[in-house]
Amino acid sequence: MMIKIEEITHRFGDTVALDDVSFEVAAGEVLGLLGPNGAGKTTMINVLSTLLVPDHGRASVAGHDVVAQAPAVREMIALTGQFAALDDVLTGRENLVLFGRLRSLSKRDATRQADELLERFSLADAADKRVGAYSGGMRRRLDIAASLVVAAPVLFLDEPTTGLDPRSRAELWQVVRELRDDGLTIMLTTQYLEEADQLSERIVVLDHGRVVAEGTPDELKQMAGGQACVIMPVDLGQLDECASALSSFGTPVIDRDIGSVTIPDAGPGVVSGIIARLEGIDLSDISLRRPTLEEVFLQVTDQPGGTHTSTESEIST
Repeated sequence: MMIKIEEITHRFGDTVALDDVSFEVAAGEVLGLLGPNGAGKTTMINVLSTLLVPDHGRASVAGHDVVAQAPAVREMIALTGQFAALDDVLTGRENLVLFGRLRSLSKRDATRQADELLERFSLADAADKRVGAYSGGMRRRLDIAASLVVAAPVLFLDEPTTGLDPRSRAELWQVVRELRDDGLTIMLTTQYLEEADQLSERIVVLDHGRVVAEGTPDELKQMAGGQACVIMPVDLGQLDECASALSSFGTPVIDRDIGSVTIPDAGPGVVSGIIARLEGIDLSDISLRRPTLEEVFLQVTDQPGGTHTSTESEIST
């Protein structure tokens, strides 16, 4: 395993930020670390990047203990934090050369590496512009490039797309995919569930400092139940009639706000049977829907809208 975390606990005074956390990340894998604000995501990144010493437990990166062998760990990692660590007065090229020089590259090697990274991250045309004039997406790409001035097999990305517009976010997703294809091991913290779904091969969900769910995106979606069949009659006055007619397929859930009846955990071939059972009722739509990561997130974390709160939908009995 490239990253191994065993029973890590860390406190800030009386606040438990990480509570007996354990998980692993394989070499070349992209792992999404999800959780609400204050769940412990950034604290976990800081422990793994040697910025914090845990109170209990053990963690290693590329076989090096993050406490006992911290200098060796730092040689193996690249870190992009939540806020770009760039000098707005310098140009894009000057920023990268500066980072290279700080990492002990010669001026020639730092310049060559800067030019290669600017080209790779589609910033060559803006190489000689001051970073203060860059868009948010350009700044984030440059920030990741700065982290990679000296090659490292492990990359930590702490909420890299926060505040970016959809186009810039999509561009950064492509950068992450390319880095994954190059064989980097990537740990990505994010609050964007679609981002985790798009990029992560596995996901760990933290809440109140503890691991509350772990698995591939598909495995986590199965936690929210199988695919659901959503039926929308033309006449909303027939919602109860639809629900009654479909009770043999499961426990129908009526949503009067959107005018639908949902059959959870609908099995294969259920649509034809439902249509036959609803003969004489005009439908505006019928569809199969897989659970989303958002539904999983709300179920396993203590968030409004999850299983810890009531819902507005009715269960037909």
